[in-house]
Amino acid sequence: MAACSVIFRLLFLLVILSASAVRVLSAGLGINYGQIANNLPSPSRVSVMLQSLNVSRLKLYDADPNVLLAFSNSNVEFIIGLGNEYLHDMTDPIKAQNWVQQHLQPHITQTKITCITVGNEVFMSNDTQLWSNLLPAMKMVYSTLVNLGLDKQVIVTSAHSFNIIGNSYPPSSGTFRQDLAEYIQAILNFHSQINSPFLINAYPFFAYKDNPDQVSLEYVLFQPNPGMIDPYTNLHYDNMLFAQVDAVYSAIKAMGHTDIEVMISETGWPSKGDPDEVGSTPENAALYHSNLLNRIQAKQGTPAKPSVPINIYVFALFNENLKPGATSERNYGLFYPDGTPVYSSGLQGYLPGIVYYSSASTINACSIFSLVILVMSYLITA
Repeated sequence: MAACSVIFRLLFLLVILSASAVRVLSAGLGINYGQIANNLPSPSRVSVMLQSLNVSRLKLYDADPNVLLAFSNSNVEFIIGLGNEYLHDMTDPIKAQNWVQQHLQPHITQTKITCITVGNEVFMSNDTQLWSNLLPAMKMVYSTLVNLGLDKQVIVTSAHSFNIIGNSYPPSSGTFRQDLAEYIQAILNFHSQINSPFLINAYPFFAYKDNPDQVSLEYVLFQPNPGMIDPYTNLHYDNMLFAQVDAVYSAIKAMGHTDIEVMISETGWPSKGDPDEVGSTPENAALYHSNLLNRIQAKQGTPAKPSVPINIYVFALFNENLKPGATSERNYGLFYPDGTPVYSSGLQGYLPGIVYYSSASTINACSIFSLVILVMSYLITA
């Protein structure tokens, strides 16, 4: 551990001294930290890695005490998750209080927990009872936070799949699915009441994979392209993700709300997939994340809300080898479990989520990059 500490200090010093060559990504980036794998580094090593790289926001799918403890006294803000399997229990005030007291309260004085997502993509299931339990669970968790005096520190929301949108084209005509209208309307009313954001998981990759002949690869990868013009607003869209966000805003407005922020709780691009998963390559993943991170750093808003930077959480931190489903599901990570990047982008030497190399640098950026990777690999595998 002494050697590890010395190496970390040297790395930290190098990053500071080489500020003209290396720019650490700012706080605009959030990352999803999934753990469906049996080969991931310990949370304490992940904490060292992410803090050295100035990643300041993480989203969990649970409330893993090992992770929350590992990030004690750090500047990292956490979204913690309350899984779908808990929704029925969370409609009971005693069980909701027990969950908050066991999973949130022991950590909140040391770890910056700012949000609880109650359920994840609930409307992707066909379980209408689960649909019915979502809002009561959200309300009960919020009431518990109020009773414990934590509602000013921690907000309550839920994350939804983009497939809750029934129509997304053009963006100004966005609407929610009719079969979900009564549920979504009540949830939106609650968001407005407690001033919490509406979370959406948006993946342009799926649109391209399903229709590669009709969907422009450049349009989904933020590459130069003619884009599209919304015929009703005359707004120009040069990428699908921003069009999807504005479609959600339009759907929310159609239900009578203009006071709710839309936040992207997941977006990403897989570096590997099955033969029918068109576009799942390291090159496309590098372009998607590099171009997206450039937009985040520029604090860009969508065409409909140009002055409101989008709050985005990239999926995901690591490749997760135990995730079920298609090959792509196990290959969304920015990093391999040993801490090395899955890919590097050729765009301006940008390594997604880590550092940006200036072409005007007088310092050997490649050497610094090599050292960063070497040290990170040591810290994680040691």
